[in-house]
Amino acid sequence: MGRKDLHPVQQKLLQLLRSNLAEPLTIREMQEALDVSSTSVVVHHLQQLERKGIIKRNPSNPRDFHVMEDGPEPDVAWLNVYGLARCGPGGSILDGTPIDRIAISPRLFSFPAAEAFIVKAKGRSMEPKIFEGDLVIARKGDDLVDGKIYVCVNDEECLIKRVRRADQRVILESINRDAFPPFLAADDFRIEGEVRNIISGKI
Repeated sequence: MGRKDLHPVQQKLLQLLRSNLAEPLTIREMQEALDVSSTSVVVHHLQQLERKGIIKRNPSNPRDFHVMEDGPEPDVAWLNVYGLARCGPGGSILDGTPIDRIAISPRLFSFPAAEAFIVKAKGRSMEPKIFEGDLVIARKGDDLVDGKIYVCVNDEECLIKRVRRADQRVILESINRDAFPPFLAADDFRIEGEVRNIISGKI
């Protein structure tokens, strides 16, 4: 089924989602914009779009929908797995040779699989949230939102850290702060991607 064959309400919903990316609408606001009888009608059509693979919902934010502009994703995505090795001057973790490739259902995350990569965690600095051997799924991008956890490069080293801003400085924090105190980011600091999912290495 092409998008032109969608129910008219679903076509309008897609346009609403695209035009309100910065400030997603509530279900009630969608109902008013679509001029439909109830919020349950909106929910029904959102569910239909999700089943067809045309939109993806962020499981941790019910107002966050991603429109899959390139169409439904395959049932399985093969993602590269990278180790937290040193990058060298100006290097990126994504420049390195993957240590593995893993088949994962794109339904596990709310963004396109093409924007995902995996790193294998090492060390104890992010315990008890992330343990050594865990597989960390990140979304490519370099936007910094204060307090979120990122895969990043700092002083040529690949790290997983919580990133905070303090005045004009960037501070890198571990969750296990007693053993690993915060420190200032180096001049070459940059973000590779935001941590979005964690798969336990103990499974």
